Amino acid sequence: MQQTTIAPLLNNASIAAERLVSVLRIAVTLGLFTVFVVTVAGLDFSTLAPFLHRQLLFAVLTMFAYLMLGVVTFAATTLGWFRPWMSWFSVTADCGFLLFNVWFSLENSSYPGGVALLLPPAWLVPLVLAYGVMRMDPRLQLYTTVLLSAGLGGLIFWPDDRLDVGQLGILHSVLDTPANVMKLTMILLAGLVMVLAAARMRRLFYRELEAADARANLTRYLPAQVADQLADGGLLALQQGQRQPMAVMFVDIRGFTQWSETRDPQEVGDFITAFRNEVEDSAARHDGMIDKYMGDAAMLLFDDAPVAMGQPNGAARALACAATLSEAIHRWSDRRVAAGEPVVEIGIGVHAGEVFSGVVGNAARLEYSVFGDAVNTASRLEQHSKTVPQIIIASAATLTVAGIEPSRQRWVALPPVTLRGRSKVIEIYGREG
Repeated sequence: MQQTTIAPLLNNASIAAERLVSVLRIAVTLGLFTVFVVTVAGLDFSTLAPFLHRQLLFAVLTMFAYLMLGVVTFAATTLGWFRPWMSWFSVTADCGFLLFNVWFSLENSSYPGGVALLLPPAWLVPLVLAYGVMRMDPRLQLYTTVLLSAGLGGLIFWPDDRLDVGQLGILHSVLDTPANVMKLTMILLAGLVMVLAAARMRRLFYRELEAADARANLTRYLPAQVADQLADGGLLALQQGQRQPMAVMFVDIRGFTQWSETRDPQEVGDFITAFRNEVEDSAARHDGMIDKYMGDAAMLLFDDAPVAMGQPNGAARALACAATLSEAIHRWSDRRVAAGEPVVEIGIGVHAGEVFSGVVGNAARLEYSVFGDAVNTASRLEQHSKTVPQIIIASAATLTVAGIEPSRQRWVALPPVTLRGRSKVIEIYGREG
């Protein structure tokens, strides 16, 4: 995939991740504030030490500031102001809030740096690291890990002459240098693991984008079903081709050439677009494959692959699609007539038989092709529909393969014909739309 194609997708993913992080900031802050209110509701503030008054006030101000960071980031990502590079400032803000809170708690309480990892602000370290994983950017994750580890390490081991750690009695064992080194090591290792997780998530996401882009590019030139196989690495098998049973359907607009000669090009283009929309909708309803468009005509294919999923075989789906398309064109024609436009009439030919199918060409230019007598017969049947009152013509073999009894589904036996290019007579049936 070209970088010019994938870059916008990655940028959109980064902005979406940042929006999610902003929502989590808001949710976490509101949750902490709720717990804070419930916790301090029963306190007698007159009995609290001055440093606790400062600590409570600072906690409220900090939560409000963090809430505003979440709100501003959410607004920026929602309104389209946010750019992916701004995530570096967002990450710095997350780490800065945490480290500043730990520092203030130490300064306000005169605790030694050894207790830094025991203070409530430090408990948010896993949350800040988790934010980085959501961004799926190993660079941001590594930056977060280094910033938190260096900042907390500086606070823990910054020399000071305040309260001796040994005076804290039984807490001495968890506050001395070896214990704090272990805590920092655990944070560093956890952060590095998350760096690898973010890198893996990004690679997987990148591959999915590549596959999606490959399918999108291929479907511009190939049927969607074939494009999926190619995107999954099946080019060699498709180039080798195969013989398989398949139902082929041709549809053509009657009198289009004469009508288009007197029309504006824009009107002709809109007309063809509307026609193809009806063809695509009908094909999608019956799991048909649009092989190609030829001006005002189309060729559709119906293989037996969906049978394993409990769907009818290709011949039955082709006949059902023909009926659906005929009805759709009839409704479209009625709307046009009501608007003062000429009626739209079509002819459809359907035949089921063995075909050769495969992809020809190279990676630079691929084309899915279907060859065989079944294709030629379906095309001749569509042309023969111009000579009979019925809109849809199908060979008797097609109805047999589909398991249809003609008399029960409004099929009318037509005089057998010898189609152009064939020496044998073929039995055919016709049906109104």
